[in-house]
Amino acid sequence: MTSRPDLRIPPRAAQAPPGAPPPPRSLLQMAAPLVVSFVMRSAFTFVDTAYAATIGDAAIAAIGLTAPFEFLMIAVWVGLSTGLTSGLSRAMGSHEGRKIEQYLRCTWALAIGASIVFLLLGAGIWLVAPRLHLEPDVRSSFRTFGSVLIAGSALTTFWSVIPDSLVKAHHDTRATMWAGIWSNLINVGLNTLFLFVFHWGVFGIALSTVVGRIGGLVYALIQAERHEKRRQMIGADTAPGVDPTPYRTLLGLAVPSSLAFALTAGETALVNWLLSEQQHATEALAAYSIYYRVGMFALTPVIATAIAMLPYAARRFGEGDVEGVRRGLRQATVAVVIYCVALVGPAMLLFAPQLADWLAEAEITRTYTEWALRLIPLACLVGAPFLLCRPVFEAMNRGTPGLAIAIFRYVCLTVPFAWSGMRIAASLGQPSLYGLLAGLLAAAAIASAVFALWLRAALPRPSSGAATAG
Repeated sequence: MTSRPDLRIPPRAAQAPPGAPPPPRSLLQMAAPLVVSFVMRSAFTFVDTAYAATIGDAAIAAIGLTAPFEFLMIAVWVGLSTGLTSGLSRAMGSHEGRKIEQYLRCTWALAIGASIVFLLLGAGIWLVAPRLHLEPDVRSSFRTFGSVLIAGSALTTFWSVIPDSLVKAHHDTRATMWAGIWSNLINVGLNTLFLFVFHWGVFGIALSTVVGRIGGLVYALIQAERHEKRRQMIGADTAPGVDPTPYRTLLGLAVPSSLAFALTAGETALVNWLLSEQQHATEALAAYSIYYRVGMFALTPVIATAIAMLPYAARRFGEGDVEGVRRGLRQATVAVVIYCVALVGPAMLLFAPQLADWLAEAEITRTYTEWALRLIPLACLVGAPFLLCRPVFEAMNRGTPGLAIAIFRYVCLTVPFAWSGMRIAASLGQPSLYGLLAGLLAAAAIASAVFALWLRAALPRPSSGAATAG
């Protein structure tokens, strides 16, 4: 079983020496740059698709066929990042420099392994694509785009885990923001150059994405090196602790985190299948797609706050500051409620009709979309605890609760609640989509409530010095 961190208050000798840079005063200070970065990344999500649209449907289809492989790569990246960020943050909080060195060495090895796997996967796409039963132009585009994107990204994506985790462990989320901005800007610039000047087609689109990530990687490496030099200069590593099983520590978080991330994709696949069997399937599918995209955009600040929560909480657990973790959770909860009630709610009430008119074509689709968009504030509220609790468990080096709740929500609750909601809506003479969304919201609310109660029981009490079993 993965070892759990010692949450006792460290001795005075292990405290940060004079001159050490203080951590940010609040979780929200750490989250703010990530909110900016994530909003920009969401805005740039459609860049490749927009450029591919100038080539034709075959190019767009190639991007869609490559999406599952890219999603798998993201899931592995998220897992590695979670394990390393948590380990580094706890080690920095407890001033155990040898653990930091251990985790960095182990992650380099894991990144090499992941890169080799996805290099082979990219080569596999090149070899297998000609044998797929697709239209010739789609097959050719997928072969080029998929192999270049996956194999090329294997050489750049996983290396970014190390500097990205380092700067977050140092609570420098501004560096994370700027790394993302540089990647996006380079991607757009190279897309324009490769597509409209060099006329490289889908090869240029894939190559611009790969090279764009190098820009963010270089920036993050520079910032990570700067932080590490400062940490070593001030002599903050005053405790001689060493992790006897560093790979177990990292993979104990990486594997559950990757699996939990992958499970979220299953809900969309299930919803698409359920709606495809209903009356007005095309309109319902289109409306749900719009609801999902707008909802994910609205959730961006919550997701950014959840990502900031991991290094924030792990550092404080390393310092023995459990009350600081509770304070961060309270700040996040208040901020999310204010954001949903004061911003997302009025925005959806005012602009849902305009968004529906702009994004939907058929009248039925517009009706479905407007109704669905008004649920987004509630979706953000009930989904926030699910997002915020998991990084706190991961900060305690416990990846199992996040995976368990993900299975509980997406496997045990989503299917029966979505199906029951559709049946109830049909019996009331309402569109099946309405009942399905209500069922999904109920499943999310129950999962969030269970997760919040679990975390409350797992956090050490102020009078106790160690974490209780959860």
